[in-house]
Amino acid sequence: MAEFDHAVDGDLVEAPGRDAQVPPPVLEAVRELIRWAGDDPTREGLIDTPGRVARAFLEYYQGYQEDPGVHLSRTFEEVGGYDEIVLLRDIPFQSHCEHHMAPIIGKAHIAYLPKDRVVGISKLARVLHGFARRLQVQERLTAEVADCIWTHLHPVGVAVVIEASHACMSARGVNTPGVSMTTSRMMGVFRDDEKSRREVLALMGL
Repeated sequence: MAEFDHAVDGDLVEAPGRDAQVPPPVLEAVRELIRWAGDDPTREGLIDTPGRVARAFLEYYQGYQEDPGVHLSRTFEEVGGYDEIVLLRDIPFQSHCEHHMAPIIGKAHIAYLPKDRVVGISKLARVLHGFARRLQVQERLTAEVADCIWTHLHPVGVAVVIEASHACMSARGVNTPGVSMTTSRMMGVFRDDEKSRREVLALMGL
């Protein structure tokens, strides 16, 4: 599996070895799946497919190689007295359903009400991607992102809303495209105070 080094600002930097040769059992496993699907893994168009699939897996699931909370380790206290909601809207992400390994594609809205420190805005997206790049269910992904921000930033409130489509529903099974699923997790003031919850949802456009 890939290895990562931690940079001083909390970003993850990919360590050497990312393009290491794929182990033969992994290649054979993909070939067997191709055979089981009804094709011939030795034909020209599929010769290099097992290696490509294996390397794609390392990209799809690289979240297992990182601690998303690291991205929240560098905070800023000098914010000019700012004490209102911080919101990052419409963050695109891609994950994979743990039941069928089918794509989950959507967007997230992440907000928090700081107490005495804030974090670089891009770090909120990094936290999302760190958890999304694993085998997931949307409900758990929503909770993990919110809990991570709550634990590391100690804000007054956290609100996470995720809207996504699931290929396990649109491309197989019930075969119903065009349907999206919405999940949310409210913590602190956004859970306890109805006015604050309405305010953050309005800022999210919901």
